[in-house]
Amino acid sequence: MLLIIKRISSFFKIYSESDRRLISKIKMIVGGKPFNLHPYKVATQHSSVAKKVKQGFRESNERLEYLGDAVLGLVVADFIFKKYPFKDEGFLTEVRSRIVSRESLNQVARKIGISQIVKFDVKRKTPNSHKSLYGNALEALVGAIYVDRGFKYSERFIVEKLLMPHYDIDEIISTTKNYKSKLIEWTQKQSKEISFDHVDTIDKGHFKEFVVEVKVDSEPITQGHGLSKKKAEQDASRQACEKLSIE
Repeated sequence: MLLIIKRISSFFKIYSESDRRLISKIKMIVGGKPFNLHPYKVATQHSSVAKKVKQGFRESNERLEYLGDAVLGLVVADFIFKKYPFKDEGFLTEVRSRIVSRESLNQVARKIGISQIVKFDVKRKTPNSHKSLYGNALEALVGAIYVDRGFKYSERFIVEKLLMPHYDIDEIISTTKNYKSKLIEWTQKQSKEISFDHVDTIDKGHFKEFVVEVKVDSEPITQGHGLSKKKAEQDASRQACEKLSIE
């Protein structure tokens, strides 16, 4: 009933020219016309152009990005869980991490046209200032779809518009990156010291989860988790590569 009301109200609403252009682009990307345009408009607003709306709060796409990240992670986890019923937790975590990495989401975002709708302050742009801008906006778009259409529609968009056309899961598996080697190579070039410290072992009952912390010049950078110390090191290294913007 609620969806019917949304559909009827959106049909009779009068939009500005800029709103009509956004609706057209959203329809091309998502595969359907928005019922409620507002969350999509927010999803396109980078924090660099956010405006104060209430008590000093600046409305940008960061809240929707947070929501979309959760929805995307759940759908991807469910997809690979069902696709590989006999693979262990470490394998599933690695594949999911590769799919939802900043680098991967940025590439997919550009392919589907996110760069045509996201708004940001070009004057503040430097080579690394908006490095994850498009990937973050894609997550925000997923959040907007969830708010507007609900989980099932969001799931269909992620699987049919993102996963199936833009990811080769088998290739991802065969070309798993050695993030630890990449991180060590980077620290050597930067003349920095790096360490991988085992900081905790979590008893999960039928298995143990290891926690490893990466430090660069004695400064903690990230912590990774895994079913072995080696996998925990790779997870921590992957996060460190993203945090330090190491390609």
